[in-house]
Amino acid sequence: MRRLLLAILITLVAIPAFASEAPQTEEQKTLYAVGLVMARQLSVFSLTPAEFDLVKQGLTDGIAGTKPLVDVGAYQKKVQELATSRRNAQGEKLASVAKEFIAKAAKEKGAITTKSGMVFLHLKEGNGAAPAAGDKVKVHYRGTLVDGTEFDSSYKRGEPAEFALNSVIPCWTEGVQMMKPGGKARLVCPAAIAYGERGTGPIPPNATLIFEVELLGVTK
Repeated sequence: MRRLLLAILITLVAIPAFASEAPQTEEQKTLYAVGLVMARQLSVFSLTPAEFDLVKQGLTDGIAGTKPLVDVGAYQKKVQELATSRRNAQGEKLASVAKEFIAKAAKEKGAITTKSGMVFLHLKEGNGAAPAAGDKVKVHYRGTLVDGTEFDSSYKRGEPAEFALNSVIPCWTEGVQMMKPGGKARLVCPAAIAYGERGTGPIPPNATLIFEVELLGVTK
């Protein structure tokens, strides 16, 4: 484990010559993936370059076994408080621009605004019967925040997702029922029919979400 952590540190503070080269071996790719996982975990803090330098210093000292500059135990609560504060601030910022974003999306040609507040736009018409709420669907999708930040993508994972349509956020349950197999659509989901005031994972509180969804199949 210590060797793995050291390898992670090297990827964080490595000289530019290494950073500019794509990982070649499976071990290098795995270590690079570990770095991406760490980056996602740190994204909640919205770190500035100077703040990121402090994080790297703490990681360096921890791996090297040097005497910590602060008592980690005493700061665990502060770390959680900072994460919560930064996350809430990000959510407030996104919420402040959501109304304008939704209003603009609603004016696009062909856009439909439903009673729930979702803005639906066909990107490609499908054929056949639309799914019902109790059906299982197979989809490819990409999800972003209003600032363009991508938080999820089945395309990047290299395989479509399958789930019962009534087991996901209300915006999806409603929007995918407006599609037909082979079709593609954009769903603009206000926070109230997405993850609300709490958010989840990489999605901050009060976030309006944008999904591009490709309906590949329906199982009754």
